[in-house]
Amino acid sequence: MILLGFTARLLYRAMMKISVRAKIMSTTFWLVLLTYQGSLSYYRVSLNIQNLFFWEACTMIKIHTVKPGDSLWRIARQYGVTLNSLLELNEPPYPDRLTPGQVLIVRVESTPIRYTVKLGDTLWKISRRFGVTIEAIVSLNNIADPNRIYVGQVLLIPSVVEPMPYPADVNAYLVVRGETDRALVQEVGPALTYVSVFSYTFESDGRLIGLNDIPALQGARDSRVAPILTLTNIGERGFNSELAHVILTNNVVQDRVINGLLDVMLSKGYMGLNIDFEYVFSEDRGAYNDFMRRLQPLLHAEGLLLSSALAPKISAAQRGLLYEAHDYPIHGEVNDYVVLMTYEWGWTGGPPMAIAPIDQVRRVLDYAVTEIPREKILMGIPIYARDWQIPWQRGTLARTISVRSAVRRAIDFGAVIQFDSVAASPFYRYADSSGQEHEVWLEDAYSIDVKLETVKSYGLRGVSFWSIPAEFPQVWPLIQDRFAVQKIV
Repeated sequence: MILLGFTARLLYRAMMKISVRAKIMSTTFWLVLLTYQGSLSYYRVSLNIQNLFFWEACTMIKIHTVKPGDSLWRIARQYGVTLNSLLELNEPPYPDRLTPGQVLIVRVESTPIRYTVKLGDTLWKISRRFGVTIEAIVSLNNIADPNRIYVGQVLLIPSVVEPMPYPADVNAYLVVRGETDRALVQEVGPALTYVSVFSYTFESDGRLIGLNDIPALQGARDSRVAPILTLTNIGERGFNSELAHVILTNNVVQDRVINGLLDVMLSKGYMGLNIDFEYVFSEDRGAYNDFMRRLQPLLHAEGLLLSSALAPKISAAQRGLLYEAHDYPIHGEVNDYVVLMTYEWGWTGGPPMAIAPIDQVRRVLDYAVTEIPREKILMGIPIYARDWQIPWQRGTLARTISVRSAVRRAIDFGAVIQFDSVAASPFYRYADSSGQEHEVWLEDAYSIDVKLETVKSYGLRGVSFWSIPAEFPQVWPLIQDRFAVQKIV
């Protein structure tokens, strides 16, 4: 699995250097990395070669920031698209009302240039003239023999050639709801490599506490998404340090939990395990490392993936209950991939600020890549918003809302959405009907795009979203436009 991701990203960089561009052929090709014997036992992985080597040179997604006087109809005309296409991609809270600073995505199509072949022309000369590849011209015009073109022949030349999508793994944590989860996973499945089902936990005696995950697993199978079982140390009041201590230090409890996990994963068709232990006592750091070391051979013997979710550290010596037991080098060595929880700077109990400010995210990555192989890192991205009452007072809690609700609230109260260029995050302020002032921080398509570009610039394995369901429909088409989403099923 690591070999696949590493190979795909190496090929991406090589292909970008030689600027190979071609229209996807009608036939689907597959690159199959057959079994290799190693820590993952025998693994068969399919990689859609059209997602790696070729791309369509006819459509792309652009990001539009609403200006005063804009309407969906005017924006549609500006980009030469239909009103329905804007509605389908963005699902705006009010189709007839926008607010300045609101962000929309637009799928634009290019019209090929018509070129008439002249005396002395060759495909090589034409391709150089227009800055495209011979392969792109051949594919667009269905040319059987690239060496035979004739004077007067009319060729279509791609007018928009986008960079080859970055091959990336994409994970989303699914907070299980039950019967509606199948349709939800089916809807977003084309943009996902994994869906991490959240969450299994356990009693202090080692008995697993399960959940209604069957609909989610059915949706994953329908969509070729790898289902991952997430195990947490969540108790009645949230993440529980004592509960983590019990499993990490009591062999009887640990045995019972591990045996139960293997039974569930193998019987239900899970493809891996994600450990999300938070607020672990610092003195349990070594025991946590040993636990992960113990899990690896047991899971790999069954062909299962192992991963963990790690707090966003900026140094090995970072203090605090959230950070100290998370040993980046060991988790980077043992896991097949890790999820960096690069969010929650703007948390519910703290003052208003961006939830995932990009300057802080990059500080975490700068440290992480010195301890964990880049090809194992999934960068966490939040897909929600928070609303704080201001002036903020210690002890008050922000309200977590969906991105769509945040945009609706801005329109309802006539707020202009601003953009913090340092954090690369949108925000706005408003006064509610009682006169109470609020500050809202959210994500939008532009802030997400900045984060996706960060993944590319650091050469990471991909991204992980917290969480679905989420009323943020723009994310999934943007992911599919910017990334070649890898599939392992």
